[in-house]
Amino acid sequence: MRLILGSGSPRRLDLLAQLGLVPDEVRPPDIDETPRMGELPRPYCARMAREKAEAVEIAPDEVVLCADTTVAMGRRVLGKPADEVEARSFLDALSGRRHMVVTAIAVKSADGMRQREVTSAVRMKRLSKTEIDGYLATGDWRGKAGGYAIQGPASTFIPWISGSHSAVVGLPLHETAQLLSAAGIMIWPTA
Repeated sequence: MRLILGSGSPRRLDLLAQLGLVPDEVRPPDIDETPRMGELPRPYCARMAREKAEAVEIAPDEVVLCADTTVAMGRRVLGKPADEVEARSFLDALSGRRHMVVTAIAVKSADGMRQREVTSAVRMKRLSKTEIDGYLATGDWRGKAGGYAIQGPASTFIPWISGSHSAVVGLPLHETAQLLSAAGIMIWPTA
C-alpha cells in the first residue's frame, strides 16, 4: 500500500517519521475551513479531517492520512490567525488560561474511512505584552491554530498539558499508528 499524506505540514511529516514512515506522496487538499454557525470545536475538527480526506483522490492501492488541529476556548474555535492582529487577540485570550486542543485524523482507503479525535488540555502561563510582542516578531504564529505552536518558541509559555503532546503538535501518534495499521500500512516497515 502507498501512503499519501493529505497535508502540507512539515510537523506532520516529522511526526510520521517517528513511526518510521515517509509518505510516498504529499497531496494537501484545498477545502473551505470555515466553521459552520454554532459548530462546536470537536465536531468541527472531525469534519475538517474527514472533508480533507474526502477531497484527496486515491487509487485502490493508496491510503491517505489527513488531520486537523483546532484550539478551543470553551465553545469558541481559534483557527489559524489571518494576521498579526488576530494572533495577538488569540494570545491575549489564551494568556493565563487553560484551553483544549483537538486533533482529528482521518484515514481513507479503498475499504472506507477511519477516524479518531484526540483532545488534550493545555495551560498557557500569563503572558506579558513584551512576551507577546517578542513571540509575534518571530513569525512562528503564522499558519498555527490558536496562533501558537507548542514545539516552537511558544513552548516556554506552556507549563502544563494533559493528554497527547504529539496531538497538540498536530498528529496523535498512537491513534495514527492504529488507524494506518488497520488500513494496511506497516508501521516501522523493514527494507
